[in-house]
Amino acid sequence: MLKLFEAEIGSEKRRRIQRLIAAFPYLLRHRIRPSLLMRRVNDLEYARDPEHSLLLYRDEVRSDLDNELAALASDEEETGASRRKTRQLYWVDKRTLPWRLLPSGGTMEGCARAQNRPLWVCDRVSKELATVVDVNPTFTNRERMTLLDMVNKLSRTIGSCERIHQTVVPLNYARHALRSLTVWLFSLPFALVKDLGLITGPVLLVISWMLFGVYEI
Repeated sequence: MLKLFEAEIGSEKRRRIQRLIAAFPYLLRHRIRPSLLMRRVNDLEYARDPEHSLLLYRDEVRSDLDNELAALASDEEETGASRRKTRQLYWVDKRTLPWRLLPSGGTMEGCARAQNRPLWVCDRVSKELATVVDVNPTFTNRERMTLLDMVNKLSRTIGSCERIHQTVVPLNYARHALRSLTVWLFSLPFALVKDLGLITGPVLLVISWMLFGVYEI
């Protein structure tokens, strides 16, 4: 719909919104699994380029009520001389996804300061849409509310993903699933050997690797 109303929204604003939306799924994934692309500042195994790196804290799901976690890393905290309890600092390469997708003009730094980065992107998109001037009859409050409703649906997916991520699998279920999978794999060669012959072993090895890998996820 942004392309449909590009004349009313403006090409520059349309590009900014599209870049923010493109960064959203990456930021959501990093919120659920924050260690994907983040490196510890004190990790000597990875060299940090100050020019192309961005200091930030982990976007932790369980710490949304901690206001200190939202602050961008400062030199004081980097050296461990903070008045508060020192938190672990991380850095990311600005040239990697999703950071390079974010529009210029302080958007990257603002996103890094955010406590919930996917939600910050949704809020930024809503603000961009709210500033679009009405152009009768092609773009009115009706079209604006339709676009904002889409952004609202996008923001609700954050809570849905967090609930799935935080739902603990019952221990008895996990154990029973592992036992059932093991028994099934032990009986599988007897069903395959007639048709596969000598390659039953390699085939069983690949199947076991795939299924146990899915179980570990």
